[in-house]
Amino acid sequence: MKAPAAFKAELIELLPSLRAFARSLARNPAQADDLVQDTLVKALANVDRFEQGTNLRAWLFTILRNHYYSQLRKAKREVEDVEGRFAARLASRPEQDGSVDLEDFKVAFARLAPDHREVLTLVGASGCSYEEAAEICGCAVGTIKSRVNRARKKLTGLLGLDEGEAPIPAEALLMQDSASV
Repeated sequence: MKAPAAFKAELIELLPSLRAFARSLARNPAQADDLVQDTLVKALANVDRFEQGTNLRAWLFTILRNHYYSQLRKAKREVEDVEGRFAARLASRPEQDGSVDLEDFKVAFARLAPDHREVLTLVGASGCSYEEAAEICGCAVGTIKSRVNRARKKLTGLLGLDEGEAPIPAEALLMQDSASV
């Protein structure tokens, strides 16, 4: 939608106020000017969202303020790496490994006894306490604890993991199943 002439005229009138507000936030004239420019770009791109008759000044100031704080949050996560030393040390595992691991987990999980799958699903994936799982299964809390322990050991063995390694959490299996439904 093309911005109406009255909208553009009021936008131009508000430029000094926007600059002053941006400078009060950024305290750097160049950064403040960039904030104002980004605000104008966003305002013009979203002119159809502005309701005629409402306060354009407040709308623009809100856009500017939100953009400024978004930049601050983003800057906190960024690391200056002019020489590329940090980037050279970064590595990530190929994504296909995760789907292969998940498939291995599904196969191993399916090979567990039904009572073991049940307790791992209740305690591991659904977040039930041992007491809640015992009530659902109609058995003692100790029985649930024992089943969970044996099921985890069996699953670890089926996946060929060491005792300390954790298999893919059952939540991942449940999320994968619900996403495919």
